[in-house]
This record gives sequence, structure tokens and C-alpha cells, in this order.
Amino acid sequence: MNATSAPNGVTHGLSVSVVVYRPDSALLARTMASLAAACAAVRAKHPDFAASFCLVDNGGLPDVSAELAALREHGVANSVVSGHGNVGYGRGHNLAIQHAESRYHLVLNPDIDLDEHALVAALDFFAEHPDVGLLSPCIGDDEGQIQYLCRRYPTVLDLFVRGFLPASVRRLFARRLARYEMRDLINERDVVWDPPIVSGCFMLFRTDVLKQLAGFDDRYFLYFEDYDLSLRTHDTARIAYAPSVRVMHHGGGAARKGHAHIRMFSASAFKFFNRFGWKWV
Repeated sequence: MNATSAPNGVTHGLSVSVVVYRPDSALLARTMASLAAACAAVRAKHPDFAASFCLVDNGGLPDVSAELAALREHGVANSVVSGHGNVGYGRGHNLAIQHAESRYHLVLNPDIDLDEHALVAALDFFAEHPDVGLLSPCIGDDEGQIQYLCRRYPTVLDLFVRGFLPASVRRLFARRLARYEMRDLINERDVVWDPPIVSGCFMLFRTDVLKQLAGFDDRYFLYFEDYDLSLRTHDTARIAYAPSVRVMHHGGGAARKGHAHIRMFSASAFKFFNRFGWKWV
């Protein structure tokens, strides 16, 4: 492993990890720029706030030296971890989590834009609710619509319908999918307490809770590692959906990414149901 500018031995307010494999350069640059702005907003309110950023390169990382320099200019120490190959999403984040010496740790996708005040709102929420160990934000899409990424426990049918059927057929299951996606509770106004599952594209933890859970289960190469970690978190701390924390997500579904992703999705789903229990319909 190679690392640059690593904040070794520094205890700070926030650590952030992003895992990439052949990332979209423009989206990654936007993610890093939005993180720099969000950290700057926190520092404007809390001048002693310190943050670090760990970029885990599972392969194909483009030149991001300018973006890393911009983060440092905003007071965000950063490191690049590389040379380990494509070890998967959860195991990649664990490489950063195991070295985190922060109060909070943010698991972040390389296709997320943070609102400038997202971290200010998140840290305020944690301060007001000391029993919360994991926070999930209000996640929007490119059209400004909410992405309903909080979940109730899935059935095999839910996953098949949502992930693989064409839109014209999915409409026949609209009520079922709405329940699975918690559309009856998730909105832009109300806090939702203890959603069963939250999205791995933005998971903000108290670091001590995350370490107690030993991070992600690295038996999942890709997909369902966030489902697994969400369900295990309930045994340790409360989870909250906090709509005052706003981000934009540019991601897509597994079925739209080709056969390799469908195979990985299916393999991870099998592991997930074997561990937590099968529900078919």
C-alpha cells in the first residue's frame, strides 16, 4: 500500500472514506469539491474542526492531485491508499475505517454531491441526539426528486421487481415497491427514526459505533454490504433519517450496469438472505 499526506496519529472531528474502481473522473472531482465546501462550512462555524479524507484506489484511479490539493487548501488532510487491487467496496472502506481516529466517519460514494451545509446539519443533529450512531441524509437525484433509498427488509420478489423488470411492468407493483422504499414515511421534512436499512452511498457514523461493528462484512464484494451493516447497527445504536442533511446522488441500478453487476448483485443477495433470513414474497 502506498499513502500520501496521511493524517497518522491525528485525532480529529471527521474522517471520510471513498472507494473507487475506474471512477468517472468528473463525478469524483465534483464529490471531492463538494466535500471541501461542506468541510469549510463546518470550519466557519467551528474553527477548530479538523477533517481527513482517505481515497481508496481499487484500480484505475485518474490523476486527482489537483482535487487533493484543493482539499488540503480547505484544511482537509488526505491520503490515497493503493496497491491492494480490487478488493471490493466494503473491504476497501475497511482499509480506511481501521485507521480512523475521528469522532465521526463518513462512508461516501464517488458519485455524491454534498450540499454546502450538509455536514453542519449532520453534526448539529448528532449533538442533539447522542443516542444516534448512524445518520442517513435526504438523497436527491439529478432532477431534484427524492431518491427513496431507505428500505424495509426486502423480499426476493421486491429485489427482482425493482432491479430487473422494465418500468412498464414495475408499475403493476407500485404499491409493493412504495412500501419497501418507505415512501409512506420518507420526505423532505420529517425525521424518521430507525429505518431498517439505509443506503451505503452516504453513511455517517459515530466512529466508535462503526469500529464496534468492525466496519463492513468483507464477504460481500459489492452490493448488500450496506444492508448488512445497517441491520447490525440496530443492535448497537439508533439510526436516523435526517432530511436537513441533503446530498445529490448520481448512481444507477445493478441491472443497468451489465451482466457482471447482475451476477455480483445476485451473489451478494444470496449471502444476505442466508445470514438474515429468506423472505420470498
